[in-house]
Amino acid sequence: MTSRYDAYDADRPLMLRCACGQDHAPGEHAEAAARTPEELSQRFVEASLVKALFPVDSVRRGFLKAVGANTARAAIASLLPVGALQAMAQERGALEKKDLKIGFIAITCASPLIMADPLGFYKKEGLNVQLNKTAGWALIRDKMINREHDASHFLSPMPLAMSMGLGSNQSPMRVASIQNTNGQAITLHVKHKDKRDPKQWKGFKFAVPFEYSMHNFLLRYYLAEHGVNPDTDVQIRVTPPPEMVANLRAGNIDGFLGPDPFNQRAVYDEVGFIHILSKEIWDGHPCCAFGVSDEFIQKNPNTFAALYRAILTASYMASMPKDRELIAKIIAPPQYLNQPETVLTQVLTGKFADGLGNIKNVPDRANFDPVPWQSMAVWMLTQMKRWGYVKGDVNYRQVAEQVFLLTDAKKYMSQAGFRPPEGAYRKFKVMGKEFDPAKPEEYVRSFAISKAPAA
Repeated sequence: MTSRYDAYDADRPLMLRCACGQDHAPGEHAEAAARTPEELSQRFVEASLVKALFPVDSVRRGFLKAVGANTARAAIASLLPVGALQAMAQERGALEKKDLKIGFIAITCASPLIMADPLGFYKKEGLNVQLNKTAGWALIRDKMINREHDASHFLSPMPLAMSMGLGSNQSPMRVASIQNTNGQAITLHVKHKDKRDPKQWKGFKFAVPFEYSMHNFLLRYYLAEHGVNPDTDVQIRVTPPPEMVANLRAGNIDGFLGPDPFNQRAVYDEVGFIHILSKEIWDGHPCCAFGVSDEFIQKNPNTFAALYRAILTASYMASMPKDRELIAKIIAPPQYLNQPETVLTQVLTGKFADGLGNIKNVPDRANFDPVPWQSMAVWMLTQMKRWGYVKGDVNYRQVAEQVFLLTDAKKYMSQAGFRPPEGAYRKFKVMGKEFDPAKPEEYVRSFAISKAPAA
């Protein structure tokens, strides 16, 4: 049986739409048609980085005009994962290891990693990948530490914790790519439709997928901002994502901040409603990541580069709204997410029922930006410090730069005479409060509710 994705053309260009129906400017038709999948993947990352560094259109255009395309590409290249970039810059070397085992949890966050298999992106790179569906995040961690998996779907704080020896034996891990941004929600039991004010949640039981997760940190942040102490006013328990809806139905929990598709599945099963999307807490927040051990990169640089290319190609496709319904079909089968296609379509397209009688249209409910910004890692470390997961002094910048494979483009921009932003550490806002990654300790001490000492 032939489907649309069997004939997927990875050479599709980006940006403006040509008369041919593709996403490039008319004058770029011939050039775009000749691009390789690898060039497209790299251009996707370049575009993501430029947009993130210069979110204002006029500033972004001014930068590109001032420095020129080649200098801009040199600057962006310095922000790519170092091991992958070095391997990509050379002729492709022989793969040190072709047969790979990759662990994943059955959630939509893993879409790029999963879809790279049925779409043939791994095979195109000469890799024979076995995707291993794994029951929970503790098992994901243990299988990576024990070298049972070569690479893995991670919660983005997990490689930081593992590299620091928090909750497990110390094992240096590296984040090659962010798998997704946004894509989570706070879901409550239908019996709580009249309790939309978090101040009414004292005594509630909540589930999160893992202690070292954005879900835990975002839930704690949201509760504390509403005057609810997450350690004393509610209970927060770790529950594997596939078990969250069943626990909600049974009344074992009052709600969860969890990954999709389980927020939407709770609505589909009429046991829960979506109180708030995680993007409303921090728009553009990272959730899951794709990572490998430092040892794997050192021993298998060419294999790592090939794996990275496959994931980027998948991320490029996942980032395009017009392919979201197709992706829902790809990842729905039992060997992947084992979910109704309509549930996945609602999550990925952002047109969904919220369980309160409304149909919402939020196109970026789930997104797929692969850039592992080091400021994101610093924020995660501040929350580990805030809630007592890490004691004593933390060298935020050192840990972030060791684990999140992103380097600083500042020197390249400076050579072009352009005043660059402060490295790769861009600022962002969480519930309206700006986070300055240059002042992590001040940030930790700034909260009224915290385990860390106040300022």
